[in-house]
Amino acid sequence: MSFTINDIALLAITLMIGLLMGLILSGRGKYKRAWRDERHAHDRTRKDGDVQIAAAKARIEQLEQQRGPIGAGTATTAATATHGHDDLTRIRTVSAQDEMALNEAGYHRYAQIAALSQEEQATLEARLGRKPGLIARDEWREQAQLLQAGKFDEHSQRYDRLKTDI
Repeated sequence: MSFTINDIALLAITLMIGLLMGLILSGRGKYKRAWRDERHAHDRTRKDGDVQIAAAKARIEQLEQQRGPIGAGTATTAATATHGHDDLTRIRTVSAQDEMALNEAGYHRYAQIAALSQEEQATLEARLGRKPGLIARDEWREQAQLLQAGKFDEHSQRYDRLKTDI
């Protein structure tokens, strides 16, 4: 029996079609299962995220209930914070956010900063989220003493120069 080129070509085409059909049919269930498993994992992750969001909202609501209403004293405190206190942002490396945190901690005047103890410095650094030793390294107490004494020019000469060096 002899095969012609047409017979060999038809046989090769038939084998390729059979191989292709076998691959399609054999992997069909495997890929479908993998897709389904991935979909379930995604749904679980989304549900876990929803649970975390609901827990966070419940905690926020709980904290808002504990906070209490804003009273008449709050307006007075806010007014004195803007009018009756020193500008602590004049101290080099004290930002406006740091000043608010210092005010919340009860520090409103240069004299209070100048009189800080080592313990109070460590507490403030932790409260401000700064590295230990920042207050001493940036000489907050010395700066506050100059500003309290009204030596603004000396403070500017000594510490504004350092701002440009940083």
